[in-house]
Amino acid sequence: MSSVSPIQIPSRLPLLLTHEGVLLPGSTMRTSVDSARNLQLVRNRLLKGTSLQSTILGVIPNTPDPASDAQDLPPLHRIGTAALAVQVVGSNWPKPHYTLLITGLCRFQIVQVLKEKPYPIAEVEQLDRLEEFPSTCKMREELGELSEQFYKYAVQLVEMLDMSVPAVAKLRRLLDSLPREALPDILTSIIRTSNKEKLQILDAVSLEERFKMTIPLLVRQIEGLKLLQKTRKPKQDDDKRVIAIRPIRRITHISGTLEDEDEDEDNDDIVMLEKKIQTSSMPEQAHKVCVKEIKRLKKMPQSMPEYALTRNYLELMVELPWNKSTTDRLDIRAARILLDNDHYAMEKLKKRVLEYLAVRQLKNNLKGPILCFVGPPGVGKTSVGRSVAKTLGREFHRIALGGVCDQSDIRGHRRTYVGSMPGRIINGLKTVGVNNPVFLLDEVDKLGKSLQGDPAAALLEVLDPEQNHNFTDHYLNVAFDLSQVLFIATANTTATIPAALLDRMEIIQVPGYTQEEKIEIAHRHLIPKQLEQHGLTPQQIQIPQVTTLDIITRYTREAGVRSLDRKLGAICRAVAVKVAEGQHKEAKLDRSDVTEREGCREHILEDEKPESISDTTDLALPPEMPILIDFHALKDILGPPMYEMEVSQRLSQPGVAIGLAWTPLGGEIMFVEASRMDGEGQLTLTGQLGDVMKESAHLAISWLRSNAKKYQLTNAFGSFDLLDNTDIHLHFPAGAVTKDGPSAGVTIVTCLASLFSGRLVRSDVAMTGEITLRGLVLPVGGIKDKVLAAHRAGLKQVIIPRRNEKDLEGIPGNLPPTKRILGWQADGCLIFCETEVLNTGQKMFDCHFNTWK
Repeated sequence: MSSVSPIQIPSRLPLLLTHEGVLLPGSTMRTSVDSARNLQLVRNRLLKGTSLQSTILGVIPNTPDPASDAQDLPPLHRIGTAALAVQVVGSNWPKPHYTLLITGLCRFQIVQVLKEKPYPIAEVEQLDRLEEFPSTCKMREELGELSEQFYKYAVQLVEMLDMSVPAVAKLRRLLDSLPREALPDILTSIIRTSNKEKLQILDAVSLEERFKMTIPLLVRQIEGLKLLQKTRKPKQDDDKRVIAIRPIRRITHISGTLEDEDEDEDNDDIVMLEKKIQTSSMPEQAHKVCVKEIKRLKKMPQSMPEYALTRNYLELMVELPWNKSTTDRLDIRAARILLDNDHYAMEKLKKRVLEYLAVRQLKNNLKGPILCFVGPPGVGKTSVGRSVAKTLGREFHRIALGGVCDQSDIRGHRRTYVGSMPGRIINGLKTVGVNNPVFLLDEVDKLGKSLQGDPAAALLEVLDPEQNHNFTDHYLNVAFDLSQVLFIATANTTATIPAALLDRMEIIQVPGYTQEEKIEIAHRHLIPKQLEQHGLTPQQIQIPQVTTLDIITRYTREAGVRSLDRKLGAICRAVAVKVAEGQHKEAKLDRSDVTEREGCREHILEDEKPESISDTTDLALPPEMPILIDFHALKDILGPPMYEMEVSQRLSQPGVAIGLAWTPLGGEIMFVEASRMDGEGQLTLTGQLGDVMKESAHLAISWLRSNAKKYQLTNAFGSFDLLDNTDIHLHFPAGAVTKDGPSAGVTIVTCLASLFSGRLVRSDVAMTGEITLRGLVLPVGGIKDKVLAAHRAGLKQVIIPRRNEKDLEGIPGNLPPTKRILGWQADGCLIFCETEVLNTGQKMFDCHFNTWK
């Protein structure tokens, strides 16, 4: 510890006479001043003094001050305490008086009283110094067991109290941080002691004597607490709160410096806060508000609830990055390489980021775009946002909006409320420390709405490029510029996003991955990540692409790669067990070899050698490296396959067709099953269908009834009236999943045509499209997700409306050549090019639907 110059108290001190309590060095006390000489001391010395020396007083205990100046001074106690006046509070009611907050510094002895009026002044001799205390080792050499015994009792006393009380926790820290020479005075002023006992401690100039006098006081206090705990045993939680201590203030005079009290520290913080406001680069309007608030803060008592609120507000205003920003990295070539390394496929997203970089090179003050990535879970929307920030060299901050139902989460609370705080946008800016970060608004389609307002409506101002340069948070109540922030929102569907909010964002579709893309992603990113997380190396495990394809087709069925990542993690954990067991077996084999060699030295007989070898061969050998994961290993680790190619089995009889559906989780194939029976011409629909899908079923049966003669469709009785004495039941598995939408119309028509014609639907064909009552085929959405779903299910041909031909550009070019995208021909006939959809032998079924032109 560095040495410091000792601080001496003045040789002459004004004397403050008190009989209310005893001030010990290192403690703090409030005392009332209402007698004549003491009032003169406060008015002439403390209130008019301008130096630190003028605030140092000599406090004489056990000595009452005479009521008037005419009376002589009473006999003074020979030992006093030099004190620092920290606070002076005056009042005129019921009579003029002052209340002083004083902190003890050291002991002194009165040598001679020099002056009695208007207040006593004496020549004093300092008894204990304020310079740095000797080191702990030296102290232990001098005091030995006495100091250790005192410290042990002090710790025991504090640990019997409730450590959740701030004063107790602070006292516990002081026991370890303060030198033990200062502890007797401090603890005597804290525990329950009489003024007489405190006087005895004050008069004990020798440190050894103080230790001896203080230890019995600690023991008495400990015994009293033990007795209190026994008598109040049912209320154990309250025992530790009944403590005989007064609030502890910061102690003082360590390392030769005089630390300020808590009030002074707060004042220093306010001064520092004011300096930060003056030197900050905030706009003029915000600066005016801060100056006004700091003036109000200076006039507030710290006990007011608004004091903490105003101080927190000013600290936030100072910490906000009003003009601090990062420099964008505008190297397009490096950005392309970085994006390609981080993500496979996703060409639309990469193209949009590179376009933004190119425009930023040409125009420096470009406003940040507002993008919305829409796609199924697990396709990398969130990770792409992080990669965009990394590419631009910007800070990244994610704001999860799923389930948020209070508009104050976006705009913040007004400062009139207790516990008010800024919104997530301003909090995020404070966290990143710059005004041009990349903000990821995750799950924007899952915002809620409640009595506290609509957060989607609050986002309208945030995500509007024409308004967010002047965004006003309710907590700040000052405009903040968000125009340089790059907002990226993610969603699984746009159906639940309000139209006004959707209009403010640039929608970029992020469809699911093909099997080939999943294999590349697995071997480029997922497998290396799982190997690193599980402590494995490529020399220990090998997963061929054929195995990865089996995992994708037989153990997962998703648009993204999250389930694939979990399956790979399960494989790595199983291999880790084998590797760990192999290392244990290798160590066991090594120990057996050592034992064998020692046995060979002791026993030279050759016929004993084979026995030791046979002993080692009985041990299980470690697995050979690398461990190859094949189909049999998959079955052992992941269990039997979860998904099988059951399409051909499901379509083994007429009245079954395969449709394609879109969900927020990606595309799915959908079976449609139909059966007929004798009845009264009723149509039954099952499978939790929505109103739109029910209407599609009625449209399909109506169109088939009107064209039954044309296509030679009859019921079981040979009548062209398909519902004559016939009931039809349409079912859409799985029954527990709600289904709705118009795109199942073509599938229902094909399913019913197969039922009434007795011809099977091809098992490798899936279809989608909306129909009208006149047989028109209308375009539908989600083509890429539906095609990928058919691809995952092993279907080779997909039928889509002709007007969806434009959507084929989004289909990846690496699909197998056996897959053909077919369409509704312009001549009014649905022709399944060179193949049969409904077939019996060599017959071909042509459905003459009119095409929407």
